[in-house]
Amino acid sequence: MLVEPILDSMPAIKRGGRGHPRRRPVKLHADKGYDIPRVRRYLRRRGITARIARIGRDSSSRLGRHRWVVERTLGWLLSYKRLALRYDRTATTITALARLAVTLICARRLPPN
Repeated sequence: MLVEPILDSMPAIKRGGRGHPRRRPVKLHADKGYDIPRVRRYLRRRGITARIARIGRDSSSRLGRHRWVVERTLGWLLSYKRLALRYDRTATTITALARLAVTLICARRLPPN
């Protein structure tokens, strides 16, 4: 249900070269949970290539290497208990906590100098 709002609210992707920033991703990798006609129509209308495993036909294992990056990142974010349990229900608070968590994760991954 949230595929459309997430992709619609995606900021422009700035490139190093000339031209306008891209407003859409090239491909969307998803598992069988997103294999519904509405999502496929939306992606086709936006010009996004869908890499979605089909229910009853395809295996989700082909998406493994792309999925691992997402699962790892979610694991890093959910290691912060306040984000994992969502004590606060407002979008503003959750967004602020997520940004703080991402900042802490990035700061810890920097090499010590």
